[in-house]
Amino acid sequence: MNRVADKQKELINKIKEFRLLDDDFMSKVFEDDYECIELLLHIIMEKPDLKVKNARTQYSIKNLLGRSVRLDIHAVDTIGKKYNIEVQRADKGAGAKRARYNSSVIDTNSLLPGSKFADLPETYVIFITETDVMGGNRPIYHIDRVVKETGKNFEDEAHIIYVNCEYRDDTPLGQLMHDFSCKNPSDMYYKILADKTRYYKEDKEGVAAMCKIMEDLINSEKKEIALKMLQDGKLEKEEIARYLDLTLEQVEELANS
Repeated sequence: MNRVADKQKELINKIKEFRLLDDDFMSKVFEDDYECIELLLHIIMEKPDLKVKNARTQYSIKNLLGRSVRLDIHAVDTIGKKYNIEVQRADKGAGAKRARYNSSVIDTNSLLPGSKFADLPETYVIFITETDVMGGNRPIYHIDRVVKETGKNFEDEAHIIYVNCEYRDDTPLGQLMHDFSCKNPSDMYYKILADKTRYYKEDKEGVAAMCKIMEDLINSEKKEIALKMLQDGKLEKEEIARYLDLTLEQVEELANS
């Protein structure tokens, strides 16, 4: 019983350290909350009248002929523009080709057979990065295709935006990035974000929901490692179960899957 209580305490302590920059925590905070997503887009897009028609977190887009993707937030506004918002703590996860690929996968899933190319929606791939991956000491970077010879916009309506979470000032964007870096909801500027963060950090039901998510993630990671160990064939099933704190039945089920 003490072991279970110790594990629970460890999970709760980890939850206290979470920030909106941690994508699993961010996804839960923004899950089914159009107001929070609209707040993000109002500030980043500088469009206070933008309205979200539908949105999903941890949204998977399947690609039968290539690599599929899972988007932290996928949203569509009331005029059909599409937004992919990604939170990245590691610089390598926010590379230019990752942005390009996300944009292309969204495009390929936007048209039905027989549709006209002119019907492609305007898209925005937005990375919120912990560090200034673009290196320009700017709060935000807008990337659009241009015609080199004329300097004019190519106007394909595919946009990429990088938001630098290191940047701090008293603007709405600077305050938003401050909130994304906060562990304590009481230190946040935006009440709607503070209230949701507080729910998952301090409310009994919210904390229980986060603990369940973390337990599922930990078990999933253990099973992935166990599969690799089984494929390697150097350890017995009993040893794998003991090292990874899994039951022998779980390891045997993986071996037979």
